[in-house]
This record gives sequence, structure tokens and C-alpha cells, in this order.
Amino acid sequence: MSLPVRRRAAAVLTALALGVLSACGTTEVPESAEGAPSAAALSDSCAADTTATATGPVTVTDHLGRTVELDQPAERVAVLEWQQTEDLLSLCVAPVAVADVDGFTTWDTAETLPEGTADVGTRQEPTLDALAAADPDLIIVEASGADDPVVEQLESLGVPVLATRGADASDPLGHMRDLFGLIAETTGRTERAEVVLAELDQHLAEARDEIAAADLPTTDFVYFDGWVEGGNVTLRPFGEGALYSAIGEELGLTPAWTGEVDPVYGLGQTDIEGLIGVGEATFFYTGTDDPAGSYLEELEDNAIWTSLPAVEEGRAHAFPAGIWTFGGPRSAQQAIDAYVTALTDA
Repeated sequence: MSLPVRRRAAAVLTALALGVLSACGTTEVPESAEGAPSAAALSDSCAADTTATATGPVTVTDHLGRTVELDQPAERVAVLEWQQTEDLLSLCVAPVAVADVDGFTTWDTAETLPEGTADVGTRQEPTLDALAAADPDLIIVEASGADDPVVEQLESLGVPVLATRGADASDPLGHMRDLFGLIAETTGRTERAEVVLAELDQHLAEARDEIAAADLPTTDFVYFDGWVEGGNVTLRPFGEGALYSAIGEELGLTPAWTGEVDPVYGLGQTDIEGLIGVGEATFFYTGTDDPAGSYLEELEDNAIWTSLPAVEEGRAHAFPAGIWTFGGPRSAQQAIDAYVTALTDA
């Protein structure tokens, strides 16, 4: 049977949504639900990891204010959202099951799923039978709110459920860190989380210095993604409260999108003509092409787009494909690198 789960964008941005997106120190992958271990390894960073995994009972409060209790740190974790999947991998814990393996592999390249990881269906409709077959000791889900029926339905499997929120526009970077820390607590990997977050801080500091030393024509910028529907291009600018806007600000840049945004992800909606209002701002945009239709190709053929100052002056930069704009610390590092490369390469 299938369990309806709201996709992140559709859940919190109804009008603005894009209708689309274990123990410490080991790189061995847990056995699959069928009992056959995968031969794939986790990242090189995990191969070199020497941080400790906590033991003993775990008690945490999830993002819905629920108390989640475990007899010991979770080892067999099923994850139903990509950011949380990435976080788990960054903690050197291989999930026993995830939602939409192909989608994760396309949109989030910050971490690599072990080959053979069980796929439990889409993020919108994961399959309860597949989840049960993976035999998890914890399920991590992204919930839309306190009344989201998903949590109760998942709990019917008799497995503890950690309900998380993907974003908080009041403090996007802080929330990303807190979510990472919460997953680390449930898996006993807090020491590893501290290492990863320290690396992120160092990455930010070094990148900030590089950009400060660059002779930029403007620090104003807009990051956006988009999609094609009915032959029309819709753009989604990242405004105040968006994670990529916050990263840009940390690097010394100034977000230029002042249009309406949603209160959770800080995302707006406009057409190509709407970008005229940001003046001389530099553009950054998602370089991952949606198989449903390439908005990037549509931009290239649009006269308004090609006449915008940033485009005419070569200041419109596509990020490399596979950087997940709603990811964790490792995706954030990829984004930092993309900003620096775009702004400092001659």
C-alpha cells in the first residue's frame, strides 16, 4: 500500500511550489533488507573518519515537539526526504532505505548513496510495505506541520518516527545546522556532526576572503531555479529567508529579490520579465535540468533574458548540476564553491 506524502515544495508553498524536488569510522554498508551487503562504500571523508559513535538510550524532541525515544542510537534508518538522506550520509551512516533513489542521485551529488540502497517509492508516495521490508529502527520524515497525517501513518509500522522540518526562513543556516545535529543525536553521531560543521565554517571563512578580494562590479545577486509548464517558463527567485540567500550574505553578497516570498523557504515566483526589477544584480541559477522540461533552454531563446544587464555582461552563472538547493552542510559547501568559482574566475 502507498502512503501519500506531500512533497516539500507542494507542502509549504502551495501557490509558489515547483511541482516537481553504522557505527563510527566504518565505510561498510549495512545489510540490505534481503540480507545481502552492498559492496559500495561511503565517501572518502567517512573512510578517514575516526569520530566516536555514542551508545546508550537516546531521547530527542523532533520538530513537531514530539519526544522520540530509542533504546540505543539508530543504525538502520529509512529516510523519506533528500536533505535528511544527505545528512545521514554525511554522518557516515548508510540508510537502509530512501525515497526516490534516482531523484536523489540526480539532484543531490553532495553525498553518494551506497549501491543497492532500497528504494521505497517517491517522496510523495512512499510504500509502507517497502519500508517495513527494510526493517528500519528509525524512519526520518519531513512533516508539513503538527496535523500532518504522515507521522501517524508511519508509526503504524511500529517504528519510531523522527518528524523534521526542511527549512525555517527566520534562520535558514541555523535551521540547516540544527536539523543536521538532530539527526546526529538520533544516530549517536554528534561528534562527527561537529567535524562536518566545523569544516563548513572554515569553508565559509575562506570563501568570504576570496570574494572580498575580488573586484566585483556589484554585490547584488539573485539566485533562482525554474521550470516549464504549458510552454511557459516560471522562475522561483530565492529571497529573504532562503538558504542560498543566507549563504550569499555570509559571503558578503546582497540579495536583490524583494518580491513576495513564502515564510518557510523564502521562495518567490515570477516570470522572466520579473527579473527586470532587480536591475544590475548578478544572477545565479540551478544548473540541474528537470527531465520534464528544460527551463535553461527556454531562457537562452528568450529576448528579455538575453537583454538583462547580468546576461549581457556575462554575470549570469549556472551552478554545476547536482547541487541540491535544499541540502545539508555538504550541499552548502558545494554552493559556496560555486559562488566563489563564478565570481572569481576570469
